[in-house]
Amino acid sequence: MALSIGSVAAVEQITKTKGCLNHRVCFSVLIVKKNDYSRFNQAIDTENMYYPFTYSTISKKPIRRSQPRLGFSPITLSDIPAINRVLRKSTSRTCDYTIGGIYMWIDYFKYEHCIIGDTLFIKGLTENDRSTTAFSLPIGAMPTGKAVGLIEEYCAAHGLRPRFSAIPEEQVEHLIAGHRSTVELLTDWADYIYNANELATLTGKKFNKKRNHVNRFTAEHPEATLLPLTADIIPEVLDFLMFLEHDNTDTARAELAQVAQVLDNYAAYPFEGAVLRLSPQGPIAAFTIGEVIDDTLYLHIEKMDHGITGAGETVNKLFAAKMTAKHGIAYINREEDCGDPGLRQAKLSYNPAFMLNKYNVILD
Repeated sequence: MALSIGSVAAVEQITKTKGCLNHRVCFSVLIVKKNDYSRFNQAIDTENMYYPFTYSTISKKPIRRSQPRLGFSPITLSDIPAINRVLRKSTSRTCDYTIGGIYMWIDYFKYEHCIIGDTLFIKGLTENDRSTTAFSLPIGAMPTGKAVGLIEEYCAAHGLRPRFSAIPEEQVEHLIAGHRSTVELLTDWADYIYNANELATLTGKKFNKKRNHVNRFTAEHPEATLLPLTADIIPEVLDFLMFLEHDNTDTARAELAQVAQVLDNYAAYPFEGAVLRLSPQGPIAAFTIGEVIDDTLYLHIEKMDHGITGAGETVNKLFAAKMTAKHGIAYINREEDCGDPGLRQAKLSYNPAFMLNKYNVILD
């Protein structure tokens, strides 16, 4: 398609038309008046983050880049500071926009990433169908429309449909604006979000059973104490983890491997953890690890010896109280149930304040 343009205004109008990218229209010839080169070059540069044109000083033509702007690479521990800095720009309480939510699922969802324009792009697999490639909602300084355009460009270059997974409900409208789309609720991947003060105190009739379990644990183990998770006791915590019984599902095996990986590299993560001992120097009954962002504690790991009545309820209550007092948090995100009936019942028993639903979105 060849267009002859007699004014820079017309050039600016075309370079700012999103349909050029969405419908994959390329301009093979763009002729600009002789005296308008500098202004034309400025117009192209202004849109350069989104519209992948280059400017040839020999032909005086903007030409389409042959390669997409996004280039994804494996996520490593050394990437944590850069990724964490961008994640802080998120306004959602979804666990997927946390270091733990990304790093603990790297192998399971084959996550890769890139950061362009102070914006984080993540490519992986669809949460309810790991046979298809999907993207997370880009997070950072770039406007959503521009960031989504870069993903559309990448998909066009690699023969992929622009598919997004685990999009929090409050972000769906921003993502699909200006697009025809297919939206699907992820029924097994909603986040359970709780009132922090309620979990820290367990007051009220709805927590009677939880309080009874804590009281029994305290009565049977009067010397039990909650201690910070520190580097010197991590080998003991790893031994405790391997001692516990674990389900044999794909997600359970993946989670176990990632919990061990987190413990092995604990100092690299922006996490806080605690260990519940039956006495100051006694055996471990439970441990927990979380991540605080703004007013929310994201509880990434919680493991307990189910043979010790009340160990789970006690570590939950004491850690919630500690984090509430230290950080003034308002909410605790205990993450998803992944479709596990037992895990779903356990999470519901703590009376979530609300569920944060997530969706798959395909842009047509």
